[in-house]
Amino acid sequence: MKSKTQFSINLKLILLCFVFLIILLFLIRSSFPSSQPPIPETHLSNSTTTSECSSSLLLKPSCTKTPPSLANALIHYATTNITPQQTLKEISVSARVLAKKSPCNFLVFGLGHDSLMWTSLNHGGRTVFLEEDKAWIEQILQRLPSLESYHVSYDTKVHQAEELMKIGMAEDCRVVGDPRFSKCHLALKGFPNEVYDIEWDLIMVDAPTGYHDDAPGRMSAIYTAGLMARNREEGETDLFVHDVDRVVEDKFSKAFLCEGYLSEQEGRIRHFNIPSHRTRQERPFCP
Repeated sequence: MKSKTQFSINLKLILLCFVFLIILLFLIRSSFPSSQPPIPETHLSNSTTTSECSSSLLLKPSCTKTPPSLANALIHYATTNITPQQTLKEISVSARVLAKKSPCNFLVFGLGHDSLMWTSLNHGGRTVFLEEDKAWIEQILQRLPSLESYHVSYDTKVHQAEELMKIGMAEDCRVVGDPRFSKCHLALKGFPNEVYDIEWDLIMVDAPTGYHDDAPGRMSAIYTAGLMARNREEGETDLFVHDVDRVVEDKFSKAFLCEGYLSEQEGRIRHFNIPSHRTRQERPFCP
């Protein structure tokens, strides 16, 4: 999430085209006639002036403009010289799901240069970021104060992954419930309460740091995300794990998000679609 790699001109153009495409799709969708009755003239006069929209009213029922979140994202990425860690193809996996589900509840493990993009693609929904580094939160929020981010702590290390995998195979870790009350050592219990109380439609695990032995690793993040998905009242959660080319992300996503729930993999990102286990309590932890 904190890559310092400079944008190449080609990658920057691709990303700009991608953002323009999202905006274009939004505007096209907005332009289709609504099934609702025509808006009374008195209401139109309250929302916009005749001089601004009289000509466009002949073609469509109301005036539209680019939402501020998308406009801010376009300006931000057009003027930055830092690239997000995910590739365009990897980003497109989650963007396609967001295009169908937004506005929705979207939880992201990690705060970084792509955070404004995720918030903008979930226009009208709630996007929350969980970040391990307080100084990094302050640095990002100084430039992007509209982002909603919380500091969280992890008590694991990458070199403990093998031991934690054995712990995760125990019966206590196969019980579906609120992570705050789980007996499984892998369950994270220190998030703000509302993180547990909200039913997340999308969850992305792209943190904490996991590229060296003394880093926290994503063992608990992956397990907890899967537990939260299973514990929702009803419906399904689309869950994404990045950096699955690494051993921890590869093995823990397969073990605790389950290969039976694997929907797609593109490059270093995996997309799992996990149903609620509360509506069918006889479901096995993995299908």
